[in-house]
Amino acid sequence: MQVANRVILNTGALYGRMLITVFISLYATRLVLNLLGAADYGLFNLISGVIAMLSFLNMAMTISTQRYMSFHLGTKDAHKLKVVFNSSVLLHFVLGLALVLLFEVIGSYLFDHVLNYPASRTMAAKLIFQFMVVSAFFTIISVPYDATLIAQENMVMVAILGIVESVGKLLIALSLQYTSYDRLIVYGGLMALLTVLLLVFKQVYCAVKYEESRIRIRQYFDKNLLKEMFAYAGWNMFGAGSFVARNQGIALLLNVFFGTIVNAAYGIANQVNAQLSYFSVTMLRALNPQIIKSEGSGDRPRMLRLAMIASKFSFFLLSFFAIPMMIEMPFVLQCWLKQVPDFTVMMCRLIIIATLINQLSSGIQVAVQSVGKIRKYQVVVSTMVLFNLPIAWLLLKAGYPAATVLISAIAIEVVSGIYRMMAAKTITGLSPAVFTRQVIIKSIVPVLLAAGLACIPQLFMGEGFVRLGVTTIVSIISIVFLIRLIGLTTDETAKVEQLLNRIFTRLQARLVVLKAN
Repeated sequence: MQVANRVILNTGALYGRMLITVFISLYATRLVLNLLGAADYGLFNLISGVIAMLSFLNMAMTISTQRYMSFHLGTKDAHKLKVVFNSSVLLHFVLGLALVLLFEVIGSYLFDHVLNYPASRTMAAKLIFQFMVVSAFFTIISVPYDATLIAQENMVMVAILGIVESVGKLLIALSLQYTSYDRLIVYGGLMALLTVLLLVFKQVYCAVKYEESRIRIRQYFDKNLLKEMFAYAGWNMFGAGSFVARNQGIALLLNVFFGTIVNAAYGIANQVNAQLSYFSVTMLRALNPQIIKSEGSGDRPRMLRLAMIASKFSFFLLSFFAIPMMIEMPFVLQCWLKQVPDFTVMMCRLIIIATLINQLSSGIQVAVQSVGKIRKYQVVVSTMVLFNLPIAWLLLKAGYPAATVLISAIAIEVVSGIYRMMAAKTITGLSPAVFTRQVIIKSIVPVLLAAGLACIPQLFMGEGFVRLGVTTIVSIISIVFLIRLIGLTTDETAKVEQLLNRIFTRLQARLVVLKAN
């Protein structure tokens, strides 16, 4: 299959998954919030926050393994692929055990000295924590299989697994209506069970589909490669762990200063952000293997070109849905949740802005990963990210409202983005001037102009579904027009048009076949 056709198929599969899972996840969240109540829902987000944020940790470790697998797929070394996979299995089993021990030690201290929750919910909180530790372990040891599917660009199976997981979570939410036992405990236990079942399926599927995914650790043990992968994964975990520490640290600080109700608002804001981010993450997941394979085959100019395209289009795709959502956030949340916890609207908007800024350098992050020189890069970026916590503590201690911690996070994200751009010049040879001109300016200007146009209906229309529809239409038309006019280079415009023509041609061919039958 040609590269362009494969990217089209993979992107289509992932977007199909996204359209299904977003609606399922949003509805499931509404059910869980209503059935558990704001206090218990906030407690669940507080206790499970570290493990819930393992999506970032899991993604970082997946990228570590995928980097080596995609790199050697680019070099066409079948033996090395088997060595990489088996080394990865051993590595992540050890990391999983280490993380379980760390969670158990930290958890004991948190329950006794830090967390603020009703005393009547102590047993439920501790059980939820144990369920989430189990979930964390199985999430980590599933990384080699996730990396295999992505490196092999089998996004159809990735999409199927994502849909199955979302449907499973919806069924769990629905089942809460029919239990007479503590709903919070039932919810936590079933969520952990779902993680285990997904891992079992991935193991069986990959072992049957891909020869390199069969576990033969003794046969393919390579001490030097294991040490190299351990160092690479370790620095990636350090980087991802800083994001986990920031997000969960903010949750803990909000809990200490404000209680579980604000944790519910923060949890909902993260949920909204995660669903919107699917649009950009999906495109990155389809492009990442091609970026890394380009580096593996020695074609760095193509790698850098794809990295810049990834940064720009990730920002555009998130903006496409984020702008109308941010403008109409109060109405959307009211329709979705019915009972909206205090501070939720502001937190949602601020977290989305921080994510938009991060997306501008998303392609740079993959480019650095593909080259492999990440130690200094991860140390500096992670240190910047962790600065959120002392700054947040100082702001809250001084009496500032909860939302100010997210405003400071936005400022730090800007500084981190500037450093990523400077570091990319040293590591990959990417010109900061070229990146600023072709990505940052051409991304921010059309999106800001489109956001201004999308705010116009607010001036003469009352809140409701009609205004939501008008705002969305104005936003979409404005973004599409301004991206075409300002955001794309001549070369990018030609490639987008070629891609769209190819998609329409294939769709027309399929329709002709269907009519003939």
